[in-house]
Amino acid sequence: MLRPSYWVFPIISGLVWLGTLLGLLIWWCVDAHRARYPSMEPTQTIAYISDVGAQKLKPLFITGCVITTIFLDISFLSDRWLRHRGRLVPNTTTVEKVLSGLTILFAVVGTAGLILLSIFDTLRHPKLHDIFLLLFIAGYVLSAIFICAEYQRLGTHYSSHKVLRISFWIKLIFIIVEVILAIAFAACNFKKASNAAAVLEWAVAFIFSFYVFSFYVDLFPAVRTRHTGAGFKSRDPAVRREADRQMEEAGSDRHLNGPMDHHADGYTTGGGNGYGNGHTNGYSNGPHNNF
Repeated sequence: MLRPSYWVFPIISGLVWLGTLLGLLIWWCVDAHRARYPSMEPTQTIAYISDVGAQKLKPLFITGCVITTIFLDISFLSDRWLRHRGRLVPNTTTVEKVLSGLTILFAVVGTAGLILLSIFDTLRHPKLHDIFLLLFIAGYVLSAIFICAEYQRLGTHYSSHKVLRISFWIKLIFIIVEVILAIAFAACNFKKASNAAAVLEWAVAFIFSFYVFSFYVDLFPAVRTRHTGAGFKSRDPAVRREADRQMEEAGSDRHLNGPMDHHADGYTTGGGNGYGNGHTNGYSNGPHNNF
């Protein structure tokens, strides 16, 4: 049976975001024939997300943005924490840790942008709304760029961990698609092509949900690893020694009932406390911990 673990955070975030978008979209489809929203342009027939979110469903819009970003930021922090503790492949250089820190920093910037744009709606605060929209998009795109750079370096050190390459390509595709759509969105806004811009805004928002869900791929391996992060291997001997050192430090923080042997090939064998043997894929056999 699959037990809840850190992977639930991006799932909650993604589902709340999708639910918020679908709620706003369905409401607009039902409500559109009754009245035009005051924030819409005279020639506009397709509402922006912010047009709908500035009306009766503003509390839903704000709540959805807050919950989405909080759980997404928790996902970023969980990734950093799990790598630090050795339950995911650990960072082995200062550069990787800096990239991870920048990822979290710009995610917080994106979080502030999304929450603030939902509060300062396009009807009552159009200029502030546009500024916070830019902050939201730029923050999360930059965050995605830095995490891609981190995963590219991790994938070089830990070539046997295919999940790193999968996550890297998912996030890289997200960056490329979202940047293209954001540029097209800005161009349509500049040319006053409101309907095209509205469609692009909905597209950007829905694609963002797939980026959120991609962190399930990153965090799921923590379900099958032990607290000491057994079995991480790199092609670089220096990196492997550093990983072993981090695993030993993590293990020293806990009182284990049985002996633990660290082998030269990066494997860790647990003693009589129920911990199993680590394998090169970073998973370990035996009973699973929830977090």
